[in-house]
Amino acid sequence: MNNFLSRLLDNLRGQSKAWWVEIKTSQPACTYYFGPFDSEIEATTAKGGYIEDLEQEGAQNIQTLVSLCSDPDQLTITDEWDTLMVGPSRIAA
Repeated sequence: MNNFLSRLLDNLRGQSKAWWVEIKTSQPACTYYFGPFDSEIEATTAKGGYIEDLEQEGAQNIQTLVSLCSDPDQLTITDEWDTLMVGPSRIAA
């Protein structure tokens, strides 16, 4: 109950925090955020499915972190989007 009241007050003050899974990969060079979750246990439990999906897509050097934080500005951050595919040719973004 104390946790619920604390989160409610934080939300009212604009200081909302939730549990998020941060996953970084080196290939592709990306940072992914999954959440929000109500508890660390819930985030940790869900983490395995995200890792499995990324492994099936060929991601390499997967590092994870579960943390209590504010909502991320972006859910996926990558350097890969510097180049935009249009038809058979590439156009620099």
